[in-house]
Amino acid sequence: MQYNALRDCLKKHYFCRMQLIDTHCHIYLPEFDADRDEVIGRAVSAGVRNIMMPNIDASSVASMLAAEKKHPGFCLPMMGLHPTSVKEDFINELETVEASLASHKYYGIGETGIDLYWDKTFIREQIISFRRHLELAEENNLPVVIHARESLEVIIDEIISFGTGRVKGIFHAFPGGPQEARRVVEMGFMIGIGGVVTFRNSRLGDAAIEAGIDNIVIETDAPYLAPVPYRGKRNESSYMTLIIEKLSELLAIRPAEVADISTANAKKLFKL
Repeated sequence: MQYNALRDCLKKHYFCRMQLIDTHCHIYLPEFDADRDEVIGRAVSAGVRNIMMPNIDASSVASMLAAEKKHPGFCLPMMGLHPTSVKEDFINELETVEASLASHKYYGIGETGIDLYWDKTFIREQIISFRRHLELAEENNLPVVIHARESLEVIIDEIISFGTGRVKGIFHAFPGGPQEARRVVEMGFMIGIGGVVTFRNSRLGDAAIEAGIDNIVIETDAPYLAPVPYRGKRNESSYMTLIIEKLSELLAIRPAEVADISTANAKKLFKL
């Protein structure tokens, strides 16, 4: 019992000395309304120094900016339209994105992409929206954060059509295996590694090995996709340490190297 307590104490101290960036966290959502400050406090204790907040749609902008205002320099906003929010009124939503970019500082374009898992009704509109986000990323010299659920090949084709090398960014919650990881890295993109890498039989570990630590950023997607042993529960940024430990095991490098290099990758990408 004493040994376990000492081990946990040393681990907490070890990670606290790291400087981590959660590159994808919806800390502004209602799931955190009851204890947002406590969640952020645990993140800071775990070594997290920045939380990157991807927008969802027009309805989420106010709560996202409120989180930024309460935690300036820590909670950093991005601007975009999530593909599952692309409906008949998507042109109005895109106008909100463009107006927001003109009136406030944002650190990335997203969350954007194409989602063919939940509903394919608006696939044409999703593609149009994604293309516009690529243009906005180039126009504003910002990285693009891409959601690619059941749509990785379509998105890769769209980026190639747009012009490889014109924008950089992250394939968030990377859904592919080693071959796809190689392709997106060759296109100049990072892959976002989250809690799924800790799941049994997940192929994300193989994708991470293929990509290499120089092409990885770490994310939680909180409140979603919590790592083992919290799978199925609410996720939070402090659980990044579990992702780091798993990547350390997979890549055969020290946790400190995983933390330092992935953080440097994020800082360079988001110009922090």
